[in-house]
Amino acid sequence: MKSAEAACLSARDSTILGVARSLKHPAYRRLAAYEPLFRFSVPALLVVFILLLTVSLYVHATRTRDEAVALAVADLELVAGFVAADIAAQRGTVGIDQRLPQKALAGGRLVYVADREGRILLALPAGAAHPETIAEVVGDGLLSIYADRAGVLRTTLASGAEAYATLRSDAGVGQVLAVQPEKAILAPWSSQIWNQAFLFGTAIFVLIGIATAYFLQSARARAADEVCERVRERVDLALDRGRCGLWDWDIARGRIFWSDSMYALLGRERTDEFLAFGEVNGLIHPEDGDLYALANGIVQSRAGLLDHEFRIRNAAGDWVWLRARAELVEAAPGEGSHLVGIAVDITEQKTLAERSATADMRLRDAIETISEAFVLWDADNRLVMCNSKFQTLRSLPGEAVRPGAPYDEVMQAGQQPIVETPVLIDERREAGARTLEARLADGRWLQINERRTKDGGYVSVGTDVTALKLHEQRLMASESELKATVQDLKASRRTLESQAQQLADLAEKYLEQKAEAESANRAKSEFLANMSHELRTPLNAIIGFSEIMESGIFGSLGCSRYSEYCQDIRKSGQYLLGVINDVLDMARIESGRVRLDRAPLRLDEAVSDAVRAVSISAFDKNLTVEAETMPGARVLADARAFHQILLNLLQNAVKFTPDGGRIAVRIKRAPGAMRVYVEDNGIGIPKTALAKLGRPFEQVESELSRTYKGSGLGLAIARSLAEMQGGSLRIRSTFGSGTIVMVQMPDADARTERPGAAMAEAIEAAA
Repeated sequence: MKSAEAACLSARDSTILGVARSLKHPAYRRLAAYEPLFRFSVPALLVVFILLLTVSLYVHATRTRDEAVALAVADLELVAGFVAADIAAQRGTVGIDQRLPQKALAGGRLVYVADREGRILLALPAGAAHPETIAEVVGDGLLSIYADRAGVLRTTLASGAEAYATLRSDAGVGQVLAVQPEKAILAPWSSQIWNQAFLFGTAIFVLIGIATAYFLQSARARAADEVCERVRERVDLALDRGRCGLWDWDIARGRIFWSDSMYALLGRERTDEFLAFGEVNGLIHPEDGDLYALANGIVQSRAGLLDHEFRIRNAAGDWVWLRARAELVEAAPGEGSHLVGIAVDITEQKTLAERSATADMRLRDAIETISEAFVLWDADNRLVMCNSKFQTLRSLPGEAVRPGAPYDEVMQAGQQPIVETPVLIDERREAGARTLEARLADGRWLQINERRTKDGGYVSVGTDVTALKLHEQRLMASESELKATVQDLKASRRTLESQAQQLADLAEKYLEQKAEAESANRAKSEFLANMSHELRTPLNAIIGFSEIMESGIFGSLGCSRYSEYCQDIRKSGQYLLGVINDVLDMARIESGRVRLDRAPLRLDEAVSDAVRAVSISAFDKNLTVEAETMPGARVLADARAFHQILLNLLQNAVKFTPDGGRIAVRIKRAPGAMRVYVEDNGIGIPKTALAKLGRPFEQVESELSRTYKGSGLGLAIARSLAEMQGGSLRIRSTFGSGTIVMVQMPDADARTERPGAAMAEAIEAAA
């Protein structure tokens, strides 16, 4: 257990929460996941390392031995060649030992100079014992047979020792033999190999010791981790159940560590091991103070303890109330101070307290704002609460209505109201509950309701019912007046019944007169139609004969005035015929005898025909007539009736537009309809006369002020014909500026034909 505690404490990392933090660190979790692999891989890696080290040592030894032998062979060739060349140059062996470098004979190297028969003449180094012949040195092997061609050979000396030798037969006196024992060649190499073997063995011993220590420490750390993990799980479980979290605030570094329970409490995810101070301070409610100022005050005052309530924003954006209790801890030297503690969620307590305070405040406000006098007493007859109405009624001072004041003390501090006529109006079955009325000395009436509470106290509510009492008195006075009024109403009823009978008689007479008027109207229309037919026949004869007389077909009349008279007769007859035609058309429309054949009609052709019909009259008055066309536009109308509508409107425009004026015809498309606008800059129409235009025989000018001739039926005929075809006619005019008449007809190419009433409403809304 002590080893586990020591292992945990070694992981503190300068903080009391270091154990939990190290266990939760991602690097530690990855290391723990790979730990079983490490336990099996470390021994294998150690064995592989030792094998690789052994192989490398063997390869190195072999290579260095070959290098040493190759170097010795090269030196033997060099020494033998040098001695042979020197003897050949000096014509003898005198002084050869002095000319030969000392290093040439190092490492046990021997040089023999022999004559051509193989007898040794000189041995170097000087003074060395030597046999008599070369054959005694190297035997009768390949070296003796091939001499120079054999090069440097590994041979066995006559003494049985292994050596490397080379023979030169090109010397001036005979032969030169250079010999070096193999043992002497490999002596430095052997010493080096033994040193490396010692170092290799030492490294193997150290590695085995390290591996042993690793396994012991791994087992110890694993046991310590298990203990720490159990402790951490229990601490986390306690923190989660208690809805709290651990804090470790490194004040010097400005960083804060939170436990997992703290993140879970705020619904946040851990993104790093530490939180920056600014990040945490940004989550604190601005009204709850600054964490830095709070920590700075604790450090400067060395108070050591922190107990602070504040609000912090969770992941959902809501405020969570926390109560932080921490202690100032001094870490290791150079690490600075830490505030280590716990933060508890007190949102529920705060919410409950706020609700209680709010409910209490609302209750007091409600009691204060009611119009009744209210007072509540507890079971010991002590004052719990009352409103200002009760205080005013009893004339109580402010200090007398403190909560907990005895009943007798409160009553003695105020003035008792004088009750003249207390009347019990309701006696409840439950004990202590009653309702009574009392008339005070100042004339007011109170209704007092008293009820017992469950804890033994009672509540009293006094309502001012003076207005009700006065109203009751007025009701009694009104009752007598009402009885008299009922008698008057009965008399009036009889009068009304007689008047109703008279009204019924008048209504019957009205219906009879209305029928007579409608019959007279029909008779008028029929008379006008018949009369128009009777007048048209002689008028046609008058017009025809006047045209014949004016043209002089059967001879001259003799006097020029007769021609003028005939012209006046013709114009007057034509004018009278036009008036009669208008009257006849209006009569036919009113009598319902007009039959229309509606069919698709090209709008531009109809407008062109109407403009062409009035072009002569417009030219006589020097009027400009402009017509806009819309190729392809068609209306659903009767060709003759639509032509008459346009002709009547254009004739009116020509008639009421002064000389030199302008008349324009424009076409626009509307939803489900086509609109034709006839505009002029003529005399205009006053607003008072717009309402009556369009009715039969209605004109703007009166009989006494008429300056324009006409029957007044043009607009009425145009409006009637437009409405009979599902269209409408609207007029806009400004007196003295001009008039705009809009005719709307159903569009023949529209998918649905709108009814005339709906179309008229749309036109009215647009206007």
